[in-house]
Amino acid sequence: MPAAPADSRPTLQDKFELDQTDRRIINRLQDGMPVCDQPYLLVADELGIQEHELLSRLQTMLDNKVLSRFGPMFHAERLGGGLALAAMRIPEDEFDHVAAQVNELPEIAHNYQRTHKFNMWFVIATEQKADVERVVSQIESTTGYPVYNMPKIEEYYVGLRFPV
Repeated sequence: MPAAPADSRPTLQDKFELDQTDRRIINRLQDGMPVCDQPYLLVADELGIQEHELLSRLQTMLDNKVLSRFGPMFHAERLGGGLALAAMRIPEDEFDHVAAQVNELPEIAHNYQRTHKFNMWFVIATEQKADVERVVSQIESTTGYPVYNMPKIEEYYVGLRFPV
């Protein structure tokens, strides 16, 4: 199926409208979850809502693709795993097909379309460092396109946050 031009794709506002409580939840959770027996209850109390409402709203935002993922972030390399940022140059008329092929692999996260000659960018996360090259080879074999693997040289913490 050919990819739709980037400017004609549905926007977040086309799919789901965030209310003020949703926005407060997203903003609060970007600062992390408490480490305790009932983290959702604690966050719900901070926000002045019930725990079941917090969980229900999170699930609704996930179901409506407002949130693509909600979960912990681990430092894979410190756990013995591998991480790589990768890019591909995919013809526009094949983009969606190739993206689906790449996204089928459980090691793929954060796959984005960019307006650049390298128009597909994604993260490969593996349980073993050596598996990154296996995943790269598998993608190249499946899609027929080269993967440009850019290993991390140094990590910087930038405190990225997107207030909504």
